[in-house]
Amino acid sequence: MTTAADAHTAQRTLKGRRIAVTGGTTGIGRAAAVLLASEGARLFVCGRNPDHLADVVARIGEVGEGDGMTTDLGDADNVKRFFDAAQSKLGGLDVAIINAAVPARGLSDMTEEEVRYALAVNFSAYVLSAHAAIKAMGDNGHIFLIGSMSAHVLGPSSTVYAGIKAGIAGFSQALRRELGNKGIKVSLVEPGLTGADFHYPDISASEQAERIKGQSMLRAEDIAVSIHFCLTQPDRTTIQQITVVPRVNDE
Repeated sequence: MTTAADAHTAQRTLKGRRIAVTGGTTGIGRAAAVLLASEGARLFVCGRNPDHLADVVARIGEVGEGDGMTTDLGDADNVKRFFDAAQSKLGGLDVAIINAAVPARGLSDMTEEEVRYALAVNFSAYVLSAHAAIKAMGDNGHIFLIGSMSAHVLGPSSTVYAGIKAGIAGFSQALRRELGNKGIKVSLVEPGLTGADFHYPDISASEQAERIKGQSMLRAEDIAVSIHFCLTQPDRTTIQQITVVPRVNDE
């Protein structure tokens, strides 16, 4: 006789899991923090805007437990400060969702200062965040790198952003191989076009709402569900890469 246990793989609980989220005050990071807190995880997030931080901490408090801090990860020293604060607040670290990013235009349309800042936030801070997370986790943990379909869908204004996200994809694959035998999982999540204030002013809030309604744009919560799925899989498995795109997709 087939039982439910025979029909389904084991699912890990999120209750009590200690999770740090960079860029956790808006968009995908915020959605993930709220969802995972609602499942019993304890959250510590960061973002650059104090009002956004207050908003997400209040929302997390409605469904679970969490806190955070404002910081700019474009300053490399702030990466360590954030993970030290997360580890202190949570009493350790089980999961890191590395998500903080800023938009970028085509290389010829950016100043040198803008290029340096985009590289600092979107690439250097990713690598440094992973490094800090590894130190905090020891021999058991899960690192998520939030990439982008921009790494594969190339346009004339995507030079810097696409180049960085392609680098993150390669980094993720290599890091997964490096850490697998050390007890740490690594997952790359590559969303398609997803509603967030990240896209302002190019795509207004009203236009985003229309595109989400027309299913040509994702909600941030759609990506949060994918992260949740990865986190609930058995220890023996790693979802190494997950790609989520709108159903109506012209890219």
